[in-house]
Amino acid sequence: MRCDRDRAAARGSRGVAGVGERRVSSGRRGSPVASATRRRRADDAILPPRPRWAISPPPGPAVTRTLKAALKLPAPLCRLLAVRGYETPDAAKAFLRPMLDGLHDPGLLLGARKAARRLARAVADREMVVVHGDYDVDGITGSVLLTSWIRALGGRADAIVPDRLRDGYDLSDRGVARAAGRGAGVLVTVDCGIVAHEPVRKASEAGMDVIVTDHHRPGDTLPDALAVVNPNQPGCPYPNKGLCGAGVAFKTGQLLAGEFGRPPDESWDYLDLAALATIADMVPLEGENRTITRYGLRALEDTSRPGLRALKQHARLEPGRPVDSASVGFRLAPRINAAGRVGDAGDALRLLLSSNPTEAHHFATSLEENNQHRRQLEDSVVEEALAELPVRDGSVSEAGVVVAGEGWHSGVIGIVASRLVDRVFRPVIVVSFDGETGRGSARSIPTFDLHAAIARCAGHLERFGGHHQAAGLDIRREHLPAFRAAFERVARRELGTDEPVPELRADLAVGLNEIDPGFYHYLRYLGPFGPGNPEPVFVSQNVHIKSVKVLKDKHLKFHMTHNGASLNAIGFGLADRLAPESLGAATGPDRWRGATLPPVDVAFTLMENNFRGHTTIEAKVRDIKAAE
Repeated sequence: MRCDRDRAAARGSRGVAGVGERRVSSGRRGSPVASATRRRRADDAILPPRPRWAISPPPGPAVTRTLKAALKLPAPLCRLLAVRGYETPDAAKAFLRPMLDGLHDPGLLLGARKAARRLARAVADREMVVVHGDYDVDGITGSVLLTSWIRALGGRADAIVPDRLRDGYDLSDRGVARAAGRGAGVLVTVDCGIVAHEPVRKASEAGMDVIVTDHHRPGDTLPDALAVVNPNQPGCPYPNKGLCGAGVAFKTGQLLAGEFGRPPDESWDYLDLAALATIADMVPLEGENRTITRYGLRALEDTSRPGLRALKQHARLEPGRPVDSASVGFRLAPRINAAGRVGDAGDALRLLLSSNPTEAHHFATSLEENNQHRRQLEDSVVEEALAELPVRDGSVSEAGVVVAGEGWHSGVIGIVASRLVDRVFRPVIVVSFDGETGRGSARSIPTFDLHAAIARCAGHLERFGGHHQAAGLDIRREHLPAFRAAFERVARRELGTDEPVPELRADLAVGLNEIDPGFYHYLRYLGPFGPGNPEPVFVSQNVHIKSVKVLKDKHLKFHMTHNGASLNAIGFGLADRLAPESLGAATGPDRWRGATLPPVDVAFTLMENNFRGHTTIEAKVRDIKAAE
């Protein structure tokens, strides 16, 4: 699980007046017209900051020639490989063709062999194993993975996940009681448990052998479990410290299968679940993680799991068509997460465990409804939060933003914080109050250590936890003004008085004539893309923009040309930021139509556009600026 401490905030109804520098939003929706007007005013008042471009220096011509001769790949792709650090043919081949037999030995995971032996005994003795996961994609898929594997080996296993509002994050006393009620002889945690000292102790006292599998960093001491499996625990020699929770469960399952003499390739049946979690949990897609994800995505294309097939159908992912990391991150994962955010996370668990297509369709429909509800809640809270931001001259006046509301749903405030960071490029804390207690979720920008900053304001908080980029906290209502002021002082001191500016890192300058379907075909071999292996960003310079269309008042669609070559392009949400006047152009009668645009530099990624059976390559624009 990513650092998600957005726990247990019920919906309040009481408005708040006059607490500190700014009011706490009451959460009252008002009329649709007034709501839309307020949203437009907030959108118009806050202009996202223009990024500073940083283009990687090109590789030497000799390196490119060597790679091109050895790999028989297009020259721009060879330049891209070199820029990414794969400067020799052997290094490039290893990156482009990762092999499953190159995965690390699961026996290197400290505690994993002991865990596998105990689980093997439980399988042989038909002892009940209860798997307790977290309520996000990582915890749910990891729980399904291990539960399914135990059952496939002939064992008895059941899976449970906590309720966000009633239980909160992690193994709790209630979770222990649920496991005991199901007759557990062995309790296994997935993606949680590493700091659940007291519940682990109570489970042991109740007669259960506890196995903790987790990937989060432990505290000063480990829980007193039969076995602790975590690559980040002290003394663990496992090379990949970036495994997600389901990845740790996958490795444990490999050893368990080995106890029964099963061939290693049987474990590949679970790569689809491991890939889902690896992408959704935003762990680095490097080395082993990238290999797991590469082959897991292939398995997802034609998965036989009724639950995943039903989920793909609702996400409009056709059977047999390639599934990439974006499909998981923006279509599949949000639907699974929605159950834990605003519904019953158990529905997602039951969906993925189901062997009945009709039952799977029922649960997938439930998740679809949850996801629609989540979107509505999220948009509503974003709207209210934007209206609360202190704005001066088109930007937020505070270095560190703390925005609070009454009864904002705890399942969405983490996403809201992330969206606000994208909008204002500042560390943001979103607090939802219920009565006198508020629960907050915080997200940051790359240059600001959020956990350290909140720690310096901890005297105003009931508790907090998190890491460099994300955190959660609990706060009393009367302490909000002092905390807001303290956080602003820390942020101002760390970030300085200058406006924070995001950085747009581009890999390569390319000519439009170098981009064709063949180049895009080979480009996909560099994937899957994500943290640690970002989607390549290209820059084309001195291009001309033609046939500009504004879609839904916020998106740009246009045609760019240079030296006889052309490429269609779309810029999502860029209509305001990339206005003609910002490029030094004279506007036309409706701003864009008829505008005389100078040559521009365009930063973009590439994507496929499938329309009526016809596939074309398009540029997905990240930014535009006047040509230098």
